[in-house]
Amino acid sequence: MRLPMIILLVLTIWKAGNGSRANELKVDGKVLELDESNFDSAISSFDYILVDFYAPWCGHCKRLSPQLDEAAPVLAGLNEPIVLAKVNADKFTRLASKHDIDGYPTLKFFMHGVPMEYNGPRKADLLVQYLKKFVAPDVSILSSDSAINDFVEAAGTFFPIYIGFGLNETVISNLAVKYKKKAWFSVAKDFSDDAMVLYDFDKVPSLVALHPSYKQQSVFYGPFEDSFLGDFVKQNLLPLVVPLNHETLKLLKDEERKVVLTILNDEDEDQSQNLIKLLKAAASANPDLVFSYVGVEQWEDFADKFEANQKTKLPKMIVWNGNEEYFSVGYWC
Repeated sequence: MRLPMIILLVLTIWKAGNGSRANELKVDGKVLELDESNFDSAISSFDYILVDFYAPWCGHCKRLSPQLDEAAPVLAGLNEPIVLAKVNADKFTRLASKHDIDGYPTLKFFMHGVPMEYNGPRKADLLVQYLKKFVAPDVSILSSDSAINDFVEAAGTFFPIYIGFGLNETVISNLAVKYKKKAWFSVAKDFSDDAMVLYDFDKVPSLVALHPSYKQQSVFYGPFEDSFLGDFVKQNLLPLVVPLNHETLKLLKDEERKVVLTILNDEDEDQSQNLIKLLKAAASANPDLVFSYVGVEQWEDFADKFEANQKTKLPKMIVWNGNEEYFSVGYWC
């Protein structure tokens, strides 16, 4: 066979192979099955892809699978499509090991090829709402009261929300990019007096921080300079007082401030609720610290790490660095 014919044959085979791979990885609203042969190609082909590392025998994985099937076509239909995929980590162990998978199911979200742990909800509709955050504009422009309401409703309760009233989007654009994975950002160009009452601010420009899940909000009136504005945004990524559980503990992972942790007997007791109100007041006056609490009844194993249990004197207050180091401040009377 002459050399030109060999080259033509090789090119034909190469194009056919790549054509089948392209069809395999198209966005069609279905959950893609990935393995060691196509995983890297999928990650590089799609800007946004959520991967479920599962095991066929895992009960939690079996319950998650139909939720992903339901969410996949909705996410594929977004202006910026998000692809859902899954890997049999029990079969493709090298691939699982490469991505530090040590439990099932483990979800990882890849943004432009960069992975992050997915710690959001796993029910289809809530999963869709959560993931929409990552393909939303860095700063949404809102032009009416109804647009503001729609934005807050669509954002849901998973992330803090920042709304700049009478603020130019360029003022917060850098922070919006920096905290893209942690919060929603918007500016309201037009709004009524009713909006000022609803969001509890009395002059513009102002930046309102909302924590819908904790029913908390804070207002910043300036100065709108990088350091002051950045401190406000960073400090309000967390609620005033953080109730510690398996999910909220992850919020403290990158926190540089010291944590003032109050260990209660039972978070739901009236006495505890009154103490939490005092903690909120202390948190407002001390933004350089993170205030949090946990009940022995709610999370006994965690409280025990700080030598606090049903037999010790409570409430107990400690200052904690988020890792192993802590020291006791004392006990509430």
